[in-house]
Amino acid sequence: MQGNWRDSVAPTLALFTSASTLICCALPALLISIGAGAVMAGLTSTFPGIMWLSAHKGALFLFAAVMLLGCAVLVWHQRRSPCPLDPLKAAACMRLRRYNAWTLGIAAATLATGVFFAYLWPLMYL
Repeated sequence: MQGNWRDSVAPTLALFTSASTLICCALPALLISIGAGAVMAGLTSTFPGIMWLSAHKGALFLFAAVMLLGCAVLVWHQRRSPCPLDPLKAAACMRLRRYNAWTLGIAAATLATGVFFAYLWPLMYL
């Protein structure tokens, strides 16, 4: 199987990058919407990086989208690559491809949720 790093690392990086958009924008919006502003204040004092992510959300979303797009290209490119002839390795190869597709889908949904809370949610309440 060629490109082991592409098979396992790329989708995981895309997922973590997309998850950072939730921490930046969706979590604060959710906490403030349900009236837990004090919890949000406690989180930002405990984890000041949340404020940095929020201040740089444009670059964060751009980076997450580029990572997601790059991962999608890798997954699309490898969709018809041959798996090993050994039945156990072939089964592991196909299982990894399914895992990658699920991870890519979760990362895309996570990024879409972050985009909604960062850019669309404020427009609905202006």
